[in-house]
Amino acid sequence: MGIAKTEIFSEQQNDIARFAKALGHPARVAILQHLFKMNSCICGDLVVEVGLAQATISQHLKALKALGLIKGNVEGTSVCYCIDTENWVKMKHIISGFINHDINPQNCC
Repeated sequence: MGIAKTEIFSEQQNDIARFAKALGHPARVAILQHLFKMNSCICGDLVVEVGLAQATISQHLKALKALGLIKGNVEGTSVCYCIDTENWVKMKHIISGFINHDINPQNCC
């Protein structure tokens, strides 16, 4: 696979791409939906809810946490995850600004 050359793109373009990638897998969407519904969650609950192996869930949680869409706290032997509301609002603002561009149909071939 080639080098992405992310440095030649704006910060906003890179942010949009990172957020789109995070939302680009149905397991991560399901995890986020469950966290919204529960307002917090222990990782083991996600295995039952999403129906994937613990290791797979952990990989998706790691990706969402690295992006900042979720945060987690260690509680004994479990990790409790929840939505990072500040970063979620930031993502919504960035994505909606991109999606809400108007299209002029007269400028199309």
